[in-house]
Amino acid sequence: MTISEKAKVTTERLEKFMDKHVYPNNNTYHQQIEDFGDNRWQVVPIIEDLKEEAKKEDLWNLFLPESDLGHGLTNAEYAPMCEIMGRAMWSAEVFNCSAPDTGNMEVLVRYGTDEQKKKYLEPLLEGKTRSAFAMTEPAVASSDATNITSEIKKDGNQYVLNGTKWWTSGAMDPRCAFYIFMGKTDPDNPDKHKQQSMILVDKDAPGIKIKRHLPVFGFDDAPHGHAEIEFNDVKVPPENMLLGEGRGFEIAQGRLGPGRIHHCMRTIGLAEVALEAMCKRLMSRKAFGKEVARHSVWQERIADARINIEMTRLLTLKAASMMDKVGNKVAKNEIAMIKVAAPNMALKIIDDAIQAYGGAGVTTDPRLAQAYAGMRTLRLADGPDEVHRLSIARNELKKYL
Repeated sequence: MTISEKAKVTTERLEKFMDKHVYPNNNTYHQQIEDFGDNRWQVVPIIEDLKEEAKKEDLWNLFLPESDLGHGLTNAEYAPMCEIMGRAMWSAEVFNCSAPDTGNMEVLVRYGTDEQKKKYLEPLLEGKTRSAFAMTEPAVASSDATNITSEIKKDGNQYVLNGTKWWTSGAMDPRCAFYIFMGKTDPDNPDKHKQQSMILVDKDAPGIKIKRHLPVFGFDDAPHGHAEIEFNDVKVPPENMLLGEGRGFEIAQGRLGPGRIHHCMRTIGLAEVALEAMCKRLMSRKAFGKEVARHSVWQERIADARINIEMTRLLTLKAASMMDKVGNKVAKNEIAMIKVAAPNMALKIIDDAIQAYGGAGVTTDPRLAQAYAGMRTLRLADGPDEVHRLSIARNELKKYL
């Protein structure tokens, strides 16, 4: 795997930026959210301040491998940068590299019309707005996206949307300007993968109601948040349709591959932080006459953590490299494997770190509980483990048919 000199320099500058601006402000970020009180859905001042610093240092929109709107980095070059950002769960937004905006921007770059790019993409690229992706539904098993029942019906010179979505991440952010909405335009099509379409919907369109925010193990993930949203006879102009009717699955596959790489590399960064916290805690405490770190059970756990981080990182980099060289479709097996491996690996290490901290581990003090909640959720996001494992097994069995 070849890494360009530009990527090496950018990675070094990103690491220096994190050391200078992000890590020292970790407590500031969390304190500012706490200072919001009951109205936690506000823009965090430190994020906006650091965005300006990131722009000045040319650390902005680092993704978009197939577009000149980004830095021109390959997936393999960008993946280690995601790992660095993953060391502080909130930092990706500082560089305009946070989900779901990155995925939505990639959709608009690949499939958007010039008019759609001007209205929706440009403000996202500038960091002026945020967005959400409305796909999952509470009434069906959305792990099989053909189950989705939301309607996109043509009515004269407009589309009318009806349905209920949930886990629409980012919808609670006051800067969220639009949703990418997935629903059925042709429910009777014999090809179930051509029944669905995706369409751009302004957040303030009449008929949209945010029913509630959805906490994750008690964490509200403010100011980003996740929402359950009702769409009741929401009227959308035809020019907001993405790519064309019946092409929703095609868009989804193009969108989710890179997003999974980003998630997995950020997960590795978070696992590194958890391992570091665990080691420091174990070395700072004594039990039964010696440092806890000297007990063999903990040395085994530390060794396993390092082994599993390294294996997962290499598998993720292999998937990223394949995406660059042979495309997302050919690399789908490797993408599925990392999507299963990374969050499960991180969960085990975070769980061990919580154990090392004892009672303190389950409080909010070391922030391990929130990290655990996020990683547990990632086993469901962008497709649950079971779906990815099914795909991996089928591809394996094909070798013997």
